[in-house]
Amino acid sequence: MMKIWGMTDVGLVRRENQDAYTVRQEMDSGYTVCVVCDGMGGPAGGKLASQIAVDTFIAEIERRLVRGMTAEELQDVSACAVSLANQAIQEAAQHLEEYQNMGTTLVSAVIFDSGAVISNVGDSRAYHINREGITQITRDHSLVEHMLERGDITAEEARRHPNRNLITRALGPDVDAECDGFLCPLKPGEFLLLCTDGLVNTVTDHEMWTEVLRSDTESCMARLLEIAKRNGASDNVTAVLMEML
Repeated sequence: MMKIWGMTDVGLVRRENQDAYTVRQEMDSGYTVCVVCDGMGGPAGGKLASQIAVDTFIAEIERRLVRGMTAEELQDVSACAVSLANQAIQEAAQHLEEYQNMGTTLVSAVIFDSGAVISNVGDSRAYHINREGITQITRDHSLVEHMLERGDITAEEARRHPNRNLITRALGPDVDAECDGFLCPLKPGEFLLLCTDGLVNTVTDHEMWTEVLRSDTESCMARLLEIAKRNGASDNVTAVLMEML
């Protein structure tokens, strides 16, 4: 059983919200599924790409999931759904000349009885949150992440780097945009947060952790959005928070 909150907002600078997300709670197969995408590629292109990715991913997940799957099987299903989302964006771009460069990030979670299977492409993230702290599950596919791993910059410098939005893997532009897969055990009272970089770049990990664990969880999304806007919200801001009951 999960309790789920979600929000998406255009932010303070962009004219259009090119993020998209969908949650399917307690599907017929017994699983809860969430997917969050951050589109790119100019006016309308990013919005179309993220919506295609969300719709295709959810449709394939619903078609393939059955009760009693192992974590490895769930990861295979999720990876196939990501691959089909990539193909769907590429096929749409072939018929829409002005959208040939459109693409999107993707981060998803398939929740089962004791945890979640996470998939990601790009720099939208998944976090595991409990009383002990906040842990980033996913690894950004970005230039800044590569620089951070090499030790060229610090984590604090990465947050403010002028090229922090340059990603190295995305659905649409990459023919073989393989997703990374992760297994995240979840205990009752623990949280899973999926979000786009519009949140990551304006709200610190510590602020996310603090706000999620405050007693009034119902207003957590509104508080995170308020912090993002207080810090400029130059991009669209989208987040989904899930609590294991």
